[in-house]
Amino acid sequence: MLQKIVGILVFISAGSALAEAGTLAEAGTLAEAGTLAEAGTLAEDSCQPSKWGPDDEIGNVNLISPETVLKASKLIKTGKTYSLGITIDSNTPAFPPRSLSLMVVQPGQQEGARPLGINTYNDDVFFGWFGIGSQIDGLGHLGTDGMYYNCNRSEDFAELTGLTKLGIEKVPPIVARGVVLDMASHFGVDVMEAGKFFTVADVKAVAKRQNTPIRKGDVVLFHTGWTDAKLQSDPDAWVAAEPGQSEEVAQYLADLDVVAVGADTWGVDVVPPQFADRPYQGHVILLKENGIYILETMNTGPLVRDGAYEFLFVLGQAKVRGAVQMIINPIAIH
Repeated sequence: MLQKIVGILVFISAGSALAEAGTLAEAGTLAEAGTLAEAGTLAEDSCQPSKWGPDDEIGNVNLISPETVLKASKLIKTGKTYSLGITIDSNTPAFPPRSLSLMVVQPGQQEGARPLGINTYNDDVFFGWFGIGSQIDGLGHLGTDGMYYNCNRSEDFAELTGLTKLGIEKVPPIVARGVVLDMASHFGVDVMEAGKFFTVADVKAVAKRQNTPIRKGDVVLFHTGWTDAKLQSDPDAWVAAEPGQSEEVAQYLADLDVVAVGADTWGVDVVPPQFADRPYQGHVILLKENGIYILETMNTGPLVRDGAYEFLFVLGQAKVRGAVQMIINPIAIH
């Protein structure tokens, strides 16, 4: 009998311990869930709707109007045009795993067939990524923890078959005052070193020296000499790192309400990053937080060599529905 009573007491004691453990585990789970919920709430709270309205998908190109275009057109002094895009092919280095392949075919013309009579024709088939060479980063390109421009969450708009919001096809023609800032010359070099970043003070100094103040609605390009010096001679080094803007410069330009920011580098931001735990923070500031477009691998060398620091910038990108980025060839008219 005594043995049976002891057994019952042990069972009850064990049950109490398990219940207590379960309560603690539940409490821990609830606490963890609460922490995660709080973190999620904080992440949600940290997203500020766009100044252009909660449904906006185009960001600061809202600043472009017929009036601003007419004003920018008056910058044309010589009529000389500059191609800001570079030539690309299957060997062009790109942010991994991006690549491209091109095939030229003659459909239906095998074995001497002539479906068009005496006429023959070539077509091309493209396999690849739109984020190669000179490109525009759309507002759906980069976010933080799944949150993108204007509080859009990736699960709500990033489909495998294309973006349902913030697609590159939404971006209207970008026609604006363009400014190129010769940062390499500012540092007394032909090409800035990889990992070297420029500050707000540097940007202000160059703008003042060139007499090209940055204004609301501008397209701002930086010349570092990186692509001229490295793309052909050392493509592996070109794509492995780069000089670029500091985080503070990105915020400074955002505060000035520019439309787009670009450089003669593949990523505009400095690589290795200014702060190791915040790579491509300039992308976050410009794209996600302010709706400002990024223009990568811009061919700025000819502009700088001619002293064409201020110009009319014109871009009409291919309108592929749902695309994140697009290969581009903007035109500068001086």
